[in-house]
Amino acid sequence: MSKKLFLSNNVVLCLITTKSTTSKFNSTLLNQHSLFPISLRSFCTITAASESESNTHSFSVSYLINNFGFSSKSALKAFNNKQVRFITPDNPDSVINFFQNHGFSHENIHIIIKKAPWLLSSQPHIRLLPKFQYFLSKGASSSDIVSLLTSNPRILRSSLEKRIIPLFELFSRFLKTNKDVIVCLIKNWTTFTIYPYHLLEANINLMTDFGVSDSVIVRLTRSSPFLICSKDLIKSLEEIKGLGFDPSTTTFGYALLANNCTRKNLWDDKVDIFKKWGWSDEDVIRAFRCHPDMMLTSTEKINLVMSFWVNQLGWNSLALTKQPHIFTHSLEKWIVPRGLVVQFLLMKGLRKKNASLVTPFRYSEKLFLKKFVFSFEEECDYLLKLYKEKMELAYTTENNSMPFPN
Repeated sequence: MSKKLFLSNNVVLCLITTKSTTSKFNSTLLNQHSLFPISLRSFCTITAASESESNTHSFSVSYLINNFGFSSKSALKAFNNKQVRFITPDNPDSVINFFQNHGFSHENIHIIIKKAPWLLSSQPHIRLLPKFQYFLSKGASSSDIVSLLTSNPRILRSSLEKRIIPLFELFSRFLKTNKDVIVCLIKNWTTFTIYPYHLLEANINLMTDFGVSDSVIVRLTRSSPFLICSKDLIKSLEEIKGLGFDPSTTTFGYALLANNCTRKNLWDDKVDIFKKWGWSDEDVIRAFRCHPDMMLTSTEKINLVMSFWVNQLGWNSLALTKQPHIFTHSLEKWIVPRGLVVQFLLMKGLRKKNASLVTPFRYSEKLFLKKFVFSFEEECDYLLKLYKEKMELAYTTENNSMPFPN
């Protein structure tokens, strides 16, 4: 029994470590299953596979570390996720050469591989070249492609025929130029690949049939692609229309975005805050119709603006329902400096008591200073000092990452 086991172990050792010079002898033994148990034959196969995997692992990980500055952890992660699999430099070098030949700098390539190490395992002339040729044929310049793909190389992983071309043709219906389509696709590709094509197509057709203008669809596609991928888009469209918005207007798009970006419980929290400061439900709806972006303001900022307006300036919160865009401006750089200037003018009787409180917050900085600072000669120096002090404090606070004082 011991002799039989000894013979089997020698066979295993021979198969793993050397090329046998006695092939006839080994062939005979391999056919004698009683002399080469299944467990040992499995061990032989596993050991060989492990050695191959180890070699691949060692070279792939080293290549990422030595050529692209990956940390050991990130290189190992790329390998374990099966993003890189090569045992010689031939294929990854061919990918690097491909990018270089298409105008990518060393820095560009470095950035791309850090974002998409799987590219090093691809066959460039099969997987990459057709996409480059397609983008060029549609009007993108080489420099455009370099810039866009350096920023987001994920599109190179998708199928040209099954994904890129269908989406290109879909977006060509409302984006003005081919270049606009390419820019939109590459910049937002991550979002577009999460959802099935038929959902994107159905939602765009839905918005068109609903009366949403092409300009609004363009804006949403560029800035908020997740919205046109929504599975409940019809519900949002009907809700916004039900609030009195015209689907053909630009404001409809802003309202749709605000509605989709704010969870219902958060929306309700914001409504409650407005009501706490004296607004009614009707006031909130009226203000939202006027400036939908106000509902994108955080609950904290709504409270801060209201507190400054009511408690520090002593003004009625209902004035803000007429110009709710104020909530979207910076409290420190826009609302506080202007509010204190207008408050001073009212205290000095230099502004009529029945004059609009919110109008001064509509003007550009240049026009605001002209109308509410420089036009008052005797008070000009003090007003300008007051305004600049608050602006400087805002920038100092911002640079120091400190909370703005009440």
